[in-house]
Amino acid sequence: MSKLAAKYKAVRAMTRSLAARLSAEDQMVQSCPEASPVKWHQAHTTWFFETFVLRPFLTGYASFHEPFHRLFNSYYLSLGDEIPKKELRSTFSRPSLDEVLEFRAHVDQEMERLFAHAIDREVALRIVLGLNHEQQHQELILTDMKHAFFSNPLRPPYDPATLPEEGVRPPAKARWLGFEGGLSEIGYSPNAEDPLDFCFDNETPRHRVALDPFQIASREITCHEYLEFMLDDGYMRPGLWLADGWETAKQAGWEAPLYWERHSEDEEGWRVFTLGGWCGLSALRDTPVCHISFFETDAFARWRGCRLPTEAEWERVSSQAPTRGNLLDTGALHPTTASGDGILQLFGDCWEWTASPYTGYPGYKPLPDALSEYNCKFMSGQMTLRGGSCATPADHVRATYRNFFPPAARWQFTGIRLAIR
Repeated sequence: MSKLAAKYKAVRAMTRSLAARLSAEDQMVQSCPEASPVKWHQAHTTWFFETFVLRPFLTGYASFHEPFHRLFNSYYLSLGDEIPKKELRSTFSRPSLDEVLEFRAHVDQEMERLFAHAIDREVALRIVLGLNHEQQHQELILTDMKHAFFSNPLRPPYDPATLPEEGVRPPAKARWLGFEGGLSEIGYSPNAEDPLDFCFDNETPRHRVALDPFQIASREITCHEYLEFMLDDGYMRPGLWLADGWETAKQAGWEAPLYWERHSEDEEGWRVFTLGGWCGLSALRDTPVCHISFFETDAFARWRGCRLPTEAEWERVSSQAPTRGNLLDTGALHPTTASGDGILQLFGDCWEWTASPYTGYPGYKPLPDALSEYNCKFMSGQMTLRGGSCATPADHVRATYRNFFPPAARWQFTGIRLAIR
């Protein structure tokens, strides 16, 4: 299991790296109900290994601090009462960041003791699930801190070195790519012989779907293309919007994507807050628009006379494409301009909203016991997204990966790809 131990160390080191440029005060902030403090992310991912790996499988394991078992539970009600997220995790001034880091070090040391013994398949699967869980929280660290810094009147950058370069280069021309209809298989078939061959339970079982012929856009929608929707009073025309979307947009006062601010000094009239700081929209005009809700995406598609792809169509297109793109490992931390030929930006840049509600596949079976709460309890009121973003670890995505958010969510790197019949 040396490969698994090495993977464990690499994932845990990445979390440390992402948090390293943040102060203890930064790591206390929870700027919206959807987000969590970075200190909590560090503790919760550690809680996962303690709760689901060390407690049940390591003989003689001693809990670091028993109250942490409740404090850093997220939503696993079968393990006991949770502390509701609406009570704001930013009120947890104690334990201190130093104590949380001690907790991480304690669990890492005990995981080393576990790796020194023979590990059976069940334990290995738990560890791999924990690593993928931590990678999900790595993306959340970046998206949550982006919202936190945007909410700060000083608008500090997370990493000034990632400020998108000034200047404009034309994006690849958008084309319609046609795909035949018929039966297609989607979903993941895990290799039972290799515990490192991972997928989440919601990606299974692999099954057949019937598709009509369809066409899909070769790249994601750009900021400038979205600005055209805005200038055509897209936010003022109820006929373009779903009823819930219209009410949400009006109540929230949406007039542009999240992180856009009017700015007269920019030729496009807007500037955009990035993890590198402020950037004029004129410099980002040909990069994918991001931080938009499903409701905005759907309204834009209707304005264009198009629609969003279903997740089955998206997977049909991506199943033969290489899993590479502008992901976390590039260090860009912002969507970049599409270049090249063929189908582009399937992986990385922005999570792409699909037209598919998030539900279980035919024959879906959740994980056993408390881990059943990981995915299946959210299969109501959510929409499915595909493809990963510029904040997603590169070895964390695949064609079958299913992300999901409520249709009003905007704090993630979410964008648009269009489809037509």
